[in-house]
Amino acid sequence: MRRLALVLALLPLPLSAAEFFTLKGHGGPIMGIAAAPDGRIATASFDNSVGVWNSHKPRWLEGHEAAVNTVIFNGIAVYSAGDDFTLRRWPGGDVVGRHKGKIVNIAASKTHVATASWDGTIGIWPVDGSDPKMLGPTGSGVNAVTFSPDGTRLYSAGMDGILREWDMASGAEIRQIVKHGFGINQLVFNTTDGWLAYGAVDGVTRIIDPETGAELHDFTLDRRPILALALSPDRRQLAVGDGQGYIMVIDTESWTISHDFRATLRGPVWALAFSPDGENIHAGGIDDAMYSWPLASLSEHEQMAGAERSFLKNPDEMGNGERQFARKCSICHALTADGKRRAGPTLHGLFGRRAGTLPGYLYSGTLKNADIIWTDETINALFDQGPDHYIPGSKMPMQRIAGDQDRADLIAYLRRATATDN
Repeated sequence: MRRLALVLALLPLPLSAAEFFTLKGHGGPIMGIAAAPDGRIATASFDNSVGVWNSHKPRWLEGHEAAVNTVIFNGIAVYSAGDDFTLRRWPGGDVVGRHKGKIVNIAASKTHVATASWDGTIGIWPVDGSDPKMLGPTGSGVNAVTFSPDGTRLYSAGMDGILREWDMASGAEIRQIVKHGFGINQLVFNTTDGWLAYGAVDGVTRIIDPETGAELHDFTLDRRPILALALSPDRRQLAVGDGQGYIMVIDTESWTISHDFRATLRGPVWALAFSPDGENIHAGGIDDAMYSWPLASLSEHEQMAGAERSFLKNPDEMGNGERQFARKCSICHALTADGKRRAGPTLHGLFGRRAGTLPGYLYSGTLKNADIIWTDETINALFDQGPDHYIPGSKMPMQRIAGDQDRADLIAYLRRATATDN
């Protein structure tokens, strides 16, 4: 019954386009967005979850044990992948693929799903469940993958700045189309007109002929890095998101810039997708919400990240303990009893609590079985040794606080800020 309920929850109830709206509910930055032809929107977040939105109501897909970086609809299911090295298929959340490093991009053809991983390989996962194939290693992290129109070729790009073409039947690298010199972060293939767009670390946005590698158009501006590309369903608009918070929209018929919008008050644009009718552009960044702007009136609506994030506050305005929390903990953990969905559990009532016991949070097996009570001593040891040494196998990021006084100030701040009488 639970599986049937999830299937029903994923059935379409489209969000209206041509209006400004936000999708709120995540407890961390939005890292990936996918829009289905029927109007559903999927959001992947740093909070370890995927939201599938029918109107403004999400169905939360839980199962990832670290940040979710990318999500895609393939017409049959929802696929997501992230920092826990896994590719998951929904409904159900079954692990259908696993890498040895984080997965940062997914592409889908009619028969396969491809994953780009920082372990230097590309995973090819047949949708019928038959044996997968690994392409590479390439010698550096892979950032992006996309299929040719007929699905017989795959294109990849990565940290080495090389855009490669692969044969799907044999798994062999056919050729290196572009040697850019700087890392390539994003790829988009126009399957109708046969051009390929890429965005790179140095801010380059170029359109090339994938057959020859010849440059067709260059829309490089003085903004870097390029972090997101999206093509509208009618192939007439290409959106580009960068590290300085702008969304540039290129008219692919006239090859001119039709919009250049400062989408964020602060921070980058990490994810982009068009609505099915091409009238809205959806975007994600350091804000916990997804924003969607009508292209016809971009500048008339609010910008993303209007609320101050604690990790962006002026360090001079905080005491040392609060500063340590803002830098090391705040993006993953809330301090209040009603803390929002986050990558980590709320720290409210932390002292005296046994590790891995807060109801409603999906802990790793390691932490659930850890015989640790959170005290001044155990918290000090956690940050002195680092989570990867103190609790090997934990989902907590690998970080240390080396200074004795910094750890003492953090613990004193947490005692005050997490007290149950606050």
